[in-house]
Amino acid sequence: MLKTKYRIGERVDFTSGTVGRPGAGQGYTIIKILPMERGEQQYRIKSSGEQHERVASESQLDPRG
Repeated sequence: MLKTKYRIGERVDFTSGTVGRPGAGQGYTIIKILPMERGEQQYRIKSSGEQHERVASESQLDPRG
């Protein structure tokens, strides 16, 4: 079984690739765990405030407090 920092269904905060720029401002939910890319775990995430899903690297995510 693949051991990842986040699990499907977990709520996270997302910071986009632009320095310090937050995502949509609300929490995101992990939808799918994707293969690693350039040595970093990838996740498909979705916010209820957006119609589309995003792909985020583990370094762009923080646990939702």
